[in-house]
Amino acid sequence: MTKQISRRLFLGGAAGFSMGSMATSLWANAPERSLRPVARSADLLKELQKPAEQLVEAAKLGGRVGFAVADVETGKLLEEREPTLGQPPASVAKALTAAFALDVLGADFRFETRVLATGVIVDGVVQGDLVLAGGGDPTLDTNALASLAATLKAAGVNGVKGDFKVWGGALPHLRDIDQSQPDHVGYNPAVSGLNLNYNRVHFEWKRANGNYAVTMQARSDAHRPNVNMAQMKVIARDVPIYTYEDRAGVDNWTVARGALGKGGARWLPVRKPEIYAGEVFQSFARAQGIKLSAPIVTDQKPTGDVLAKVQSAPLSRLLKDMLKWSTNLTAEVVGLTASQKQSGRAMTSLAGSAAQMNAWSNAAFGLQSVALVDHSGLGESSRISAGDMMLALQQLRKSNELKPLLKPFKMLDKKRKEIKDHPLSVHAKTGTLNFVSGLAGYVDLPDGRELVFAIFAANFDKRAALKKSERERPPGGREWNRRAKRLQQELIERWGIVYSG
Repeated sequence: MTKQISRRLFLGGAAGFSMGSMATSLWANAPERSLRPVARSADLLKELQKPAEQLVEAAKLGGRVGFAVADVETGKLLEEREPTLGQPPASVAKALTAAFALDVLGADFRFETRVLATGVIVDGVVQGDLVLAGGGDPTLDTNALASLAATLKAAGVNGVKGDFKVWGGALPHLRDIDQSQPDHVGYNPAVSGLNLNYNRVHFEWKRANGNYAVTMQARSDAHRPNVNMAQMKVIARDVPIYTYEDRAGVDNWTVARGALGKGGARWLPVRKPEIYAGEVFQSFARAQGIKLSAPIVTDQKPTGDVLAKVQSAPLSRLLKDMLKWSTNLTAEVVGLTASQKQSGRAMTSLAGSAAQMNAWSNAAFGLQSVALVDHSGLGESSRISAGDMMLALQQLRKSNELKPLLKPFKMLDKKRKEIKDHPLSVHAKTGTLNFVSGLAGYVDLPDGRELVFAIFAANFDKRAALKKSERERPPGGREWNRRAKRLQQELIERWGIVYSG
């Protein structure tokens, strides 16, 4: 069985032998020879198109499914279905964003956050304003602000005569990434040139004596500072679970008492990131004996002496983490930063910045369908075809260090457990929205051949039927997504069988 796969067995799916169960048994041990069937005639390859279509039909995704796969080295197209159909890429868009940022900014680029004084220091007192100036760093965290405050103290500062200001003007201030998302989802925060903890605040609740104690904190592994710019009230109701209101300069939240249970925690989005970061820095400065006034947002680019600064990890590391954890804020920040550098002008919207990246993609790879509205893929209006996504990845393989940054894609058995000894090695970017699923990347075959592919599926009717309140956990969404991911794996396994050797 492991020495060759017969034509009859490979086509067995048409006779009731499921591709999923066949793939699981075939990959139980690495085959001794090529995975490709012995017969290689054009007629056979034509006939092998039928199981791919049957796999799509069996997935019962409804809507639209498109894919394309090619040989990386030669660029030869091996198989396709609806390759020119524009689809929402979801987070697959982050692969293009990473390539764009690498090309424009370079792998060694670092973001920098600074603390500046606009006046001289006399007897430890700044004779002017103190400014916390963001450089866009999407990974700035509470620990970094504690370090900045300690550095400020070590520089001999013990007071400030003027105001304490915060500046996030290195990037546009955007209330959220996608307005169609529920208010409370942490993956849709504000965007700014001064970001903290991915612009999320940690909400925790505990029940005691019939009441709830709640905290809103800029939590890290080492610190738990409370914040006042985001407040929570528990309300006696069942639905809606959360409400949000911007009132008196504060992120005001309410939560339904009936949904809380005994206790729990979650991250909520921050809509005022500059004030958030400023308030946390103020608390750390106070702990160092440095009294600061309440933070004031300034639009004026600060100048003065740099008293403390902290840098992000190199861009290549940020992108690897972004592609692994699919962090939307990182995608938007690096995309905006690259667009501004390439164009030489400030960006005012994600759509405008995405248009800059679209033009780069179309020109660099000779594409026609790239029409993204942001850099993370969260916006449902973004479109790209499977054929264009595949073509971009094929060309990037020769000119860009994207593949090593992509996350390994685990191949699963029927019980959704990883197949440890699977002979196919896949590095790809996943993408998931409600009733939208994408996967694009590279497949290393046992014989050393490398394939590049893109698979997109979307059911717009099901998406359109959802209420805004259902978009975090839509009815039927998990099962649809499971079938979509299973289809992706089955197609990859099919290509491994057909095109090895």
